[in-house]
Amino acid sequence: MNHETEINLEKQDDITIFDVQGDVTAFSEPFFTKAYETANDQAACKILLKFTEDAYINSGGIAILIQLLAQTKRNNQQICITGLSNHFKKIFNMVGITKFAQIYNTVEDAVNDMAM
Repeated sequence: MNHETEINLEKQDDITIFDVQGDVTAFSEPFFTKAYETANDQAACKILLKFTEDAYINSGGIAILIQLLAQTKRNNQQICITGLSNHFKKIFNMVGITKFAQIYNTVEDAVNDMAM
């Protein structure tokens, strides 16, 4: 815990991958905002949030992710999530994130499905 957020953007065909490192908390908002603005400037229509299985996400981080999902919905963008631990998969399901973003076990599964 207490690792500063870092988000690196990667492109795989027409998918923009947000490679999220570190903790996702309320302090992560500027990192997600900058990454999303950069992706939008590059006309991203498909976004994949890639977490590491040991990622720590608290309620403030979940609120930021919900804001991001709302933005992608307003902009008619597809968004998916990968790399979550089983614990966070359950939490994301409980708070309704899975209604707006499909969760995949691997990047490969997500990319293959998003390519269709």
